[in-house]
Parts: sequence; structure tokens; C-alpha cells
Amino acid sequence: MIKRIRAVWRDALALLFALGDRQTPTSARLLALGALAYALLPLDLLPDLTPVLGVADDALVVPGLLALAARTLPAPVYQAAQGRSLALQRRLPWLVPAVAFGALGAAGLLGWALWQALAG
Repeated sequence: MIKRIRAVWRDALALLFALGDRQTPTSARLLALGALAYALLPLDLLPDLTPVLGVADDALVVPGLLALAARTLPAPVYQAAQGRSLALQRRLPWLVPAVAFGALGAAGLLGWALWQALAG
């Protein structure tokens, strides 16, 4: 399961890099935009209030649209984007703790500033 999630993450990140390329066809851009809109907009095939099926349609439609968008990419564009994605994933184990530490530090400074403001 973890391998599958990593593969989906790698492909989604590669698609994101490929969308910035000028050789990317408009159809791929529209499909990726459609996937993003479907994930963010409150309109669904099945309402999210339905216990399991409400989330299942998001889990099927969004990756399906992203996979279709990736298939419409030219091979050189997709290969270059996969290379950039893998390079970022090699650095990612170092980036995640750094971002988490920075967020905790910023929250601490904000809390301290709020405490000082309320104390007087």
C-alpha cells in the first residue's frame, strides 16, 4: 500500500512539473484543472455526507483524471518531469523535518508575541 501511495505521489508531482512545460498540451492542463476543481468544489457525484461512498468517488475520480492527463503528455516532457520529481523526492526527507521545525518555531513565536501583547 505504501509503495502504491508513493507511486501516485511521484506521478502527481511529475504531472505538476509537466504542467509548467510549454510543450504540455492544453488537454492535459484542462484535465489536471478538472481534477483539482473536482477535489475542491463541493459538487460531487455522491455527497460527502454518505459514509463511505462520498469519499470513494473523490478517491476514484481525481486519480483517474490525473492519470488520463499524464497519458496525454508527450514522452519527453513526462520523462523530464519524472526526473525532477525523483530529484525532489530524494531531498524530501530533509525538507519535511525542516518545514515542520520552522512551522513549530513560527507558532511558538506567535504564541509568545500574543502572550506579551495580552500581558501588557
